[in-house]
Amino acid sequence: MEEESQIVFILFAGAFLAALMATFVVAMVILHRQRQVQNKQKMEQLQLEHERTLLNIENEIQQETMSHIGRELHDNIGQLLSLSKLYLGSSKPEKQAEGRELITKVISEVRGLSKTLNLDWVESISIREFAKQQLDRIQATGFCQTELDQEGDPWELEKNQKLVFIRVIQECLNNAIKHASPNHVSIQIIKNESGRKIIIKDDGKGFDTTIPSKGSGMTNLKKRMETIGGEFLIHSSLGNGTEIKLLLPN
Repeated sequence: MEEESQIVFILFAGAFLAALMATFVVAMVILHRQRQVQNKQKMEQLQLEHERTLLNIENEIQQETMSHIGRELHDNIGQLLSLSKLYLGSSKPEKQAEGRELITKVISEVRGLSKTLNLDWVESISIREFAKQQLDRIQATGFCQTELDQEGDPWELEKNQKLVFIRVIQECLNNAIKHASPNHVSIQIIKNESGRKIIIKDDGKGFDTTIPSKGSGMTNLKKRMETIGGEFLIHSSLGNGTEIKLLLPN
């Protein structure tokens, strides 16, 4: 009788342990699937945020381009057309010839502007060329002196990476112009074994980076670099200018 009781107990204990193990396995499977779903949702959310960031950058660049076109039409092409009208209306052959030359120049300027109406130019321009264009525009205004330096081989970037760099460079230079009052602004483009780096420096007012900014500008720039796996680092102090590093590993 006692042996039968032990056998029953062993069978019952075995069945209980088997049920417990089965429950544990089922629970682990369910937990694993839940984690998979959560990870998938997180990846989808990150992808959505990445796409939104790129879309915002494209829209901002297009708005910047349209503003540039508007200024060129008003300040440059409009002036050239007015002069052309005066020269062509002259009775002097030499003035009429100058008018025709100005019309040719206007046609060339309009063709150049038409190329910037979409973002195809992003794929055809290098980061160095873009940086040079931006610095040349700043120096042409007489606002301050500029300098561009490149170390290492030319960069090869995907379109989304290039879009982010273009917009971040624009914003950094705009901030220097608006807030720093510098005498000199420089951009250094570097490529080496560790990755790619852009250093943007100015000798302007500088600011205390330990004081939280009222705006979200720097935070947005940092987030944008993070969307392409990069880093945004800034060092500044009052009276000592500002240095910004944009880092992208290989």
